[in-house]
Formats: sequence, structure tokens, C-alpha cells
Amino acid sequence: MKKDIAVLMAAGLGKRMRPLTEKKPKPLVKVKGRAMIETVIDGLKKCGIDEIYVVTGYLGDQFSYLESSYPGLKTVKNPDYETINNISSIKAVTSMLRGRNAFICEADLFVSDPSVFSLRPDRSCYFGKFVSGHSDDWVFDQDENGRITRVGTGGDSCYNMCGIAYFAEKEATVIADAIDRQYGQPGYEDMFWDDVVNSCLDRLDLTVCPIKNDQVIEIDSIDELYAVDPDYEKENL
Repeated sequence: MKKDIAVLMAAGLGKRMRPLTEKKPKPLVKVKGRAMIETVIDGLKKCGIDEIYVVTGYLGDQFSYLESSYPGLKTVKNPDYETINNISSIKAVTSMLRGRNAFICEADLFVSDPSVFSLRPDRSCYFGKFVSGHSDDWVFDQDENGRITRVGTGGDSCYNMCGIAYFAEKEATVIADAIDRQYGQPGYEDMFWDDVVNSCLDRLDLTVCPIKNDQVIEIDSIDELYAVDPDYEKENL
């Protein structure tokens, strides 16, 4: 039986965290003494995931040390990261995704609780945090059975995306095939890979895996970094 794999998207420019990201890719920014991407990898490893693909782009050579630090990890270059949205990062690994159970994760997350990766249910799922009231972020609409019926932006009192998803072999293959078909079609340059997932929900059985707010923390600005790690400057002198 093939083991589960993981894909980490680490190709972005990290513009919202400049000047910290002018010479360092965002996933390598340290939070509480650890590069964000390392907290994701450590969690996956503790969950038994050894085959990990890190999709790189901006300052991609800086990720090369991960291959020697983590056996089973490979970096994959995304040649289109500067001109195509993050659909291009998943396009770079569709051949790895097809026919495998797979985590797909953003690499610029601070995972404070590595056990979060063991929470996934038997069904394919997006991990999510419940937010009361209105949210303009990426959210999920669900039916009475918990099946996701929409992946998109904007919603009221619903689960918000947190940057981690897990797909069983069937769903991973559907998504890989759909991204291969979409790539090069009109408007694909601006698409998020989650837009493609949304477009084929009729062929997917996806639910939400609820997590707590402090288990996985998304850091999108320097202010948010300091809020999580008030000693950041001292730790990085």
C-alpha cells in the first residue's frame, strides 16, 4: 500500500511581510526560534508522513537545506510562480498527487500543536476554524451532512480555511486531473488552486476537520508575527 504524501506550497513572494521577506522567503521566517515551514514539516513527520514535496519559487535555493535535514523530502521548482497564481504550485506536483492520499499545506504557517495532523477524519477534508459572524476570508459552505458545497471567499458563522487540507486517493486524483485540464485555459493565471477544487465539488466528498484557533496560526504581516512572538527581534539578532 502506498504511503500518504504531503505537498507544501512555498513559492510565494511574501509581499505583505516585507522587509523581512526581501532576502528570505516567508516560510523561512522564524517564529519562536523555528522557521515556519519546519513547524509544518515536524507535524507531518510526527504523523508518519515521510514523502514530502516542497514547491519552491521565490528565493527557492534557500530551501535546499531541508532535503538533507529531512530524509524523504524533495524540493520541486515552480517555474511560473512570478506570473501565475498558486494553481501553478499544484500544477508542478500533479503527477505526485495522482493516486495518492495527500496533505496539501501552505508552508507559511506556524504549527504550535504538531498533533493537529492526526485529527483528519476518514473523509477528505479541509482543516478549518469556526468564525462567528461575517468573514471575508476563504470559507466553506456545508450541507446538513457536513459535505462542503462551496469553497470561496466570504461567509457568515462558518468554518474558515486555515491552510491545511487532506485528500484521499480518489479526491486527490480528481483535483490533479482538474488542474491539468484548467491550466492554460482562459483566466487560469489568476486562479487559486482552491478555485479548481470548488469547480469540481460535485465529484468530491469533502468535509471540514475542525481545529482550535491556537493549533495552527496564519501569519500574514509583521504585526501578526510580533503578536505571536513578541521576542522575535531578540531571537533573530
